[in-house]
Amino acid sequence: MIAVLAVAACASVPEQIQGSYAEISPARVDPAVFGSTVRWGGTIIDAKNEENSTCFEVLSRALDKYLRPKLEDQTAGRFIACKDGFFDPEVFARGREVTLTGRIRNVEVKQVDEFNYRYPVIDVDDLVLWEVRQEVLVIDYPYDPFYYPYYWGSPYWGYYPYHRGYPMMHRPSRSYGYKRTLRPDPALVQPGD
Repeated sequence: MIAVLAVAACASVPEQIQGSYAEISPARVDPAVFGSTVRWGGTIIDAKNEENSTCFEVLSRALDKYLRPKLEDQTAGRFIACKDGFFDPEVFARGREVTLTGRIRNVEVKQVDEFNYRYPVIDVDDLVLWEVRQEVLVIDYPYDPFYYPYYWGSPYWGYYPYHRGYPMMHRPSRSYGYKRTLRPDPALVQPGD
């Protein structure tokens, strides 16, 4: 028998990002798709507040079944997402995960080091800032009802070292396995949503 201790969280798709959207990758944006409504997600690289809006530079990631960015080393490129209002850069900080919906406005060329990079720009309708993932310790270990300190039905039964007869020569050993996992936390509700 294997006993597993795990902490789980209820997770669901946030209502504001549900629905059907154009299957356009940030890496495949050209003038023909300007005005299309998309749902993209990723990790914030930078956030800049302008006079009436905030623009986020985001490293795109594929989305999982909860529409949260996946933890993987693959990306379809970077994009810029602008939303009306002030979003505190200490909350919307580098490394935080977001999923958003909006319309593709245009493409801007900016430098990444010495490289001229083409950033698709979207005007955001809805934005989900995901809670920071929490590491949970999961412990797997075998349990044997006939495990030492005694064997039922043996002439040498009893608690060690007080068992009758000779010491048990073939005691099963316990082994513990530890692994870390990430909990799919729910999304935060954004002001004004």
